[in-house]
Amino acid sequence: MKIAIDGPAGAGKSTIARLVAKRMHAVYVDTGAMYRAMGLAVLRMGIRPEDGEAVGRAAEETSVSIVYRDGCQHVLLNGEDVTEHLRGEAVGNAASAISVYPAVRTRLVALQRELAAGQDVVMDGRDIGTVVLPDAEVKVFLTASARTRAVRRYLQERQAEGAEPETESDEARNEIARIEKDIEERDRRDTSRAESPLRKASDAVLIDSSEMTVGDVTEKILVLAGKAAAL
Repeated sequence: MKIAIDGPAGAGKSTIARLVAKRMHAVYVDTGAMYRAMGLAVLRMGIRPEDGEAVGRAAEETSVSIVYRDGCQHVLLNGEDVTEHLRGEAVGNAASAISVYPAVRTRLVALQRELAAGQDVVMDGRDIGTVVLPDAEVKVFLTASARTRAVRRYLQERQAEGAEPETESDEARNEIARIEKDIEERDRRDTSRAESPLRKASDAVLIDSSEMTVGDVTEKILVLAGKAAAL
């Protein structure tokens, strides 16, 4: 069974995919983390994400892989575990910018298909149902409003910093507005790029999680998987 979960930044794809994979005893593949690792590599090399030629050369020379330790996914960049360095906004923006280049996508799509071969997988990203796993038995396009996604990202960052998860102060509202603007720009880049743009597969089920809990979304996907398995 292959389950493809696509959608824009901050829609909750990774959280949902992990839960679905755990419930199904399947392997979870976070393709976004792989692109973030490549984005981190570019930043570390001092390459501007807008320099497509340099990014392409870097992609060819960079190794990104996924391993599982104690049931948890770890992303390796040239053999180094960089899992804890992949969630910052700078890395996310770099990943979105470099994902438009064919050399980057070709390198990572090949690895993603290898990971999906011969085992049950739940894979999330931007083009899983349309490009990476077009034959997936279950395809979901998970989305939410830009505002909802910005609030979620802000609260995640606050939690990671050990700060109080509030959203009503002027500082919080300003930061949420900034994140929302970044998300809208990333949406524009992801949907308008020439190479594998973000779009809903024709046979994917649309799920808007703006007013849904994580549990609600997880259960809906599990129902879809159960129906697919019964066919």
